[in-house]
Amino acid sequence: MENKSEETWNTPKSSIPTFKVDPIVVLILSLLTCGLYLIYWNLKASEVLNAVAEREIISNPIAIFAGCCYPINCYFFYLAGKEGLPAIQRRLGYQVKDDSLLYLILGLFFPMVAAMILQNEINKLY
Repeated sequence: MENKSEETWNTPKSSIPTFKVDPIVVLILSLLTCGLYLIYWNLKASEVLNAVAEREIISNPIAIFAGCCYPINCYFFYLAGKEGLPAIQRRLGYQVKDDSLLYLILGLFFPMVAAMILQNEINKLY
């Protein structure tokens, strides 16, 4: 009898990068680092949104500068609500809705809360 082991080097991996964080942790780390954690969070969230949509919705420069500049931060959350979340909702089989205005306003006044809500939606993928 021949002992065969399965090769795993050529099996496709999940195309969606894993980024599951508790939304409360996003808030706490954002407050403790005075918003610097949001730069990292923006990069990781944009990777997930781009992978789910299978195209580039939010580029890395936009994700980086969104943590430093409020107008770009509003644009980041607008893009996430306009194109990123509908891609997640389609993938999960939910009804697609446009929350871009909500994320735009939250991104302007309460970016940490917008990040928490967006992280909650990203967590539903896992």
